[in-house]
Amino acid sequence: MVQRVSTGSPFEATFGYSRAVRHEDTVYVSGTTGYDYSVMKMPEGVGAQARNALATIDKALKEAGSSIEDTVRVVYYVGDRSYVDEVVAAVGPVFKDIRPAASMLIVAMIEEGMKIEIEVTARIGAATSHS
Repeated sequence: MVQRVSTGSPFEATFGYSRAVRHEDTVYVSGTTGYDYSVMKMPEGVGAQARNALATIDKALKEAGSSIEDTVRVVYYVGDRSYVDEVVAAVGPVFKDIRPAASMLIVAMIEEGMKIEIEVTARIGAATSHS
């Protein structure tokens, strides 16, 4: 079984990708930026962008039958080293008990104003096996 999840982002249609793809019990979530869809803006701060990205990711995971608690792998793409502490402050509380495998890379973003992009892999039912 393959299920594709869309959040309606214009990038999904332009670039030709799904926000998330579920294959059996694994959900792969594409790199997600911090765009705030409620006001159709990118917030200035990297912490707000990280929180927005995680909310979008969790929504996509839930649509695929999973949740952020099932995350087994997370990759952070951060636009500048100076953002790291603020990113950790935003994502640490979400993942402190989940403890997925993680990587953080400092990269150039594709658009001005983007400061972080986050992608995750989740396994449905992983939350019940966290210890």
